[in-house]
Amino acid sequence: MTALDLPPGPLTVFAIGAHPDDIEIGCGATLLSLASRGHVDLRTLVATGTPERQEEARRAAEAFGASREPVFGALPDARLPEYWGAVKDLLHAFRDDNPRPDVVFVPRSEDAHQDHRLLGSLVPTVWRGPLVLHYEIPKWDGDLGRPNVYVPVSEADASRKVGLLNSLFPSQHGRDWWDDEFFLSIMRLRGAEAQHGSGAADSTGRQSRYAEAFSAAKLIITTE
Repeated sequence: MTALDLPPGPLTVFAIGAHPDDIEIGCGATLLSLASRGHVDLRTLVATGTPERQEEARRAAEAFGASREPVFGALPDARLPEYWGAVKDLLHAFRDDNPRPDVVFVPRSEDAHQDHRLLGSLVPTVWRGPLVLHYEIPKWDGDLGRPNVYVPVSEADASRKVGLLNSLFPSQHGRDWWDDEFFLSIMRLRGAEAQHGSGAADSTGRQSRYAEAFSAAKLIITTE
């Protein structure tokens, strides 16, 4: 396993989700870690959501470090493949209205949920060049794969992610899978997988038991 550091200086980061809470579940601790790094311009796009859920997403975006309110597509939940053209237009409009990103977070193209899967497949066709990291969303389907990118996160950021999920998304509390153990367990598992040498380190350089995992289809290494 090879460890790479993000380049110093300002970063522009996009986080794209099909539903309110996708981004925060999939890469929330990573976003908190980036926010503490500083000089990060985080912008978010959420394709679906009722007014109630959009309000949850607005509060969550601010809490997780976004520099502005999310852009919403207001498309029907669980029906995005039917609206393929509208989703494509939404992504292109978001691209054209914002600066070129350094990193784009989006669900996996192999995700079992059709809305996640469509975004995961379309985003690399809209942004060519930036690093695209596909985050995972654990769920009933049991569709977790074998990620190839890990971001170690501090115990404080892992705990804060879970606390924010609980406080910011009350509409989801009735789901049988929504609890602290569910969210922490996947980060603990990925933290174990991310160990290398003397152990994985978070953004502060401290050893970490937790990580979030991603998949990247293409990486370009420059020597300049």
